[in-house]
Amino acid sequence: MKQTGVVLCVLAPHPPLLIPEIGKRDINAVKTTAEAMDEMARRVNQSEPDVIIVISPHAPLFHDVIAILVDDPLSGDFSGFGVSEARYSFWNDLELANAIMDEAAQIGVRVHKFSLQGKERYGTPTGLDHGVLVPMHFLGKEVGQDIPIVVMGTALLSRDELYDLGKAIDKAAQRLRRRAVLVASGDLSHRLTRDAPAGYSVRGREFDEKLMQLIRETDIQGILSLDDSLLEQAGECGYRPVVTALGALDGDDLRSEVLSYEGPFGVGYGCALFGPEIESLPAKLARAAVETYVKHGKTIDPPEDVPQEFLRQAGVFCTLKTDGELRGCIGTIESTSGSIAEEIIGNAIAAATSDPRFFPVREDELSSLSYSVDVLMPCEHVRDLDELDPKSYGVVVRKGRRRGLLLPDIEGVDTPWEQVSIAKRKAGIGQNEEVELERFKVKRYT
Repeated sequence: MKQTGVVLCVLAPHPPLLIPEIGKRDINAVKTTAEAMDEMARRVNQSEPDVIIVISPHAPLFHDVIAILVDDPLSGDFSGFGVSEARYSFWNDLELANAIMDEAAQIGVRVHKFSLQGKERYGTPTGLDHGVLVPMHFLGKEVGQDIPIVVMGTALLSRDELYDLGKAIDKAAQRLRRRAVLVASGDLSHRLTRDAPAGYSVRGREFDEKLMQLIRETDIQGILSLDDSLLEQAGECGYRPVVTALGALDGDDLRSEVLSYEGPFGVGYGCALFGPEIESLPAKLARAAVETYVKHGKTIDPPEDVPQEFLRQAGVFCTLKTDGELRGCIGTIESTSGSIAEEIIGNAIAAATSDPRFFPVREDELSSLSYSVDVLMPCEHVRDLDELDPKSYGVVVRKGRRRGLLLPDIEGVDTPWEQVSIAKRKAGIGQNEEVELERFKVKRYT
């Protein structure tokens, strides 16, 4: 596992309507993106960063110079979108900003200091732009408002220069022994529909579909080789930050994962992760089990070096998703095999091939799947709904030989009554029937 430097990169869209005070009635139209941004923030938190670096295409943009912000703290709000009360402030990691400038200078990429207080000279408002504030709105909730950040713009440089800038950023973070997450802030095509902000181009949808597929396949060379005319006609703002992010991960054994994509207002919003360690060991084991079974019809054995914590017995649920949408979920309340590792393998294959709600997973779907593994803690009896918390505890309902389970922290399940009602329905138990209740916690791996 990479210990210092850029340990994870994310592609994060930045439509201000993701902010509840701004989106209001329209926020349901980007629900998929909002959920993916929450998941992105959770995964960033799991990577235990010391600093977050944001590259925003809406920061000061120059032809051949990268702007890096030097105000401390870095502050901003959404007053430009009619909501001045949504305010944010973050500490600036000036030591890392200076190190990035030094490393970039050594490879011939010019990175210059820029103050937000000077932005009015360029006809733009002072304060952090929405390319920074929207991703940090989600990251701040999960990682905390005290984490320092570094904010950079992009420039009209060649792809090789932008890629090399990413390598310089990684080298600077390694030099200072920082664990850094790099956020490539950017929307995709702004020309998806006839009423899109930048007008319509048939190539807008082509660009979005191509880029998302290349990300799913972790085809780095394919991303870097996208046709210039396609980029121009797509009217996008996220490609250059992505190129720099890939440079920051140069030489690493990468995986990538698309969390979501949608384009409800003529603009493409894609949320994705890149990194050498974006999956936990249980999720990797689930992936290996499914891919081997679907491709070759064989069930793998647990690896010889599986950690001790996965050699004990416990119930396990494996969940498969495609672009944030459920693709299969199968699990066991109690262990049916010799270890958690074996349970993961069996339940992952079952989720891919035997969930009655879905057709079996095809080989051409494998690259688009993401995996989540829940290891169940021991159940405990509860007397009534007051002892349940659907965000913290899963629930088991029992009536004779009928038994139903619902995992904790499921989107849209906000009350104990809803949680129990769904678990009853899954077990074929009437809503008015009395049941025994048990609650349990899980350890979730993604």
